[in-house]
Amino acid sequence: MAGFCFFGGREGGFIALLPLNRYPSPADEWSLHDGGTMILQSLAGLPAFLVYFCTGLIAIVAYLFVYTRITPYNEFQLIRDNEPAAAISLGLSLLGFVAPLVSAIAHSANVLDCLIWAVIALIVQVIVFFLVKVPVPNLSTRIADGELAPAIWLGLSSLAAGLLNAACMIY
Repeated sequence: MAGFCFFGGREGGFIALLPLNRYPSPADEWSLHDGGTMILQSLAGLPAFLVYFCTGLIAIVAYLFVYTRITPYNEFQLIRDNEPAAAISLGLSLLGFVAPLVSAIAHSANVLDCLIWAVIALIVQVIVFFLVKVPVPNLSTRIADGELAPAIWLGLSSLAAGLLNAACMIY
């Protein structure tokens, strides 16, 4: 989008009409002498990316550690034993945690703020696990036995709570 800049004065001076280009032309953008600068500018955000990516990975590992400790069955062993119920419930629960984590990363003021909201997301998922057991009291045993309906109920409830949690992070 182009605009114009006026130079000069009212007292008999000159008036020049000069075009202002907000965006460089493709030829300028990809010129040989400027290509290195453009790449460096693009990579300027790499340190922040790495910090938040690693923070997210740490939060996910912490979530999996805590969540698999509150469930009375060993999800990873059940998954190794090819039990789809465990994979469905844990996988959807993980998505229910990652959704608000993504929102926290996108909206946080700094890494500490992001971690605080990640802990809140973890707490919400733990609460959901216990609430979902109310209408299905033997939920954990049924998932450990490989029943899919309770696993889907738990997993989708976790995902729904995570999406709601992410939407509420509008600070």
